[in-house]
Amino acid sequence: MWLLSFMPDSWLHMAVLAILSLGVLVYILSYFTGFIPTLIPAKEPIRIIGTLIIVAGVFFYGSYDTEISWRNRVAEAEAKVAQAEEASKKENVKIVTKVVTKTQIVRTRGEDIIRYVDREITKYDTKFAPGGVCEIPKEFIKAHNDAAEAPK
Repeated sequence: MWLLSFMPDSWLHMAVLAILSLGVLVYILSYFTGFIPTLIPAKEPIRIIGTLIIVAGVFFYGSYDTEISWRNRVAEAEAKVAQAEEASKKENVKIVTKVVTKTQIVRTRGEDIIRYVDREITKYDTKFAPGGVCEIPKEFIKAHNDAAEAPK
C-alpha cells in the first residue's frame, strides 16, 4: 500500500472509477448478449464477471477513500505539529530568558553575600572561645541561611 503514496491522487481516483465503470459496462453488455445467438451461452458468465468487476471497483473505491482520509488526517496532524513546534520555540525563548535572569540574580546575590561574609568575618576572626574553638556569630549564620534560600 505504501506504493500508492508515490502516485498522484487523481491517477488513483481515475483508476478506481475506470474499474467501476468497466464493471458496470460489462454487466450492461451481458443483457445485450441475449440478442446475439452465438453469445447466448456466455450471457451468465459475462454477467457474473461484470458483477465481480463491480464488486472489485466498490472495494477499491472504499480503499481509495480510506487512503485519502488517512492522508488528510496525516496532513492535519503535521499542521498541528508545526503549530506546536512554533509555540515550543516561543516558550523556549521565554524559559531561556528566565533562566538567564535567575542565574544573574543568583550570581549577584552570591557575590553580595560573599562580600558581606568577608566584611563580617574579619570582626570575629580574632575572637576564640576557650579550647581553641572559633565562635560563629549570629550574623554569619543568618547570612549563610539567606544564601541557601531560593531567589525570589
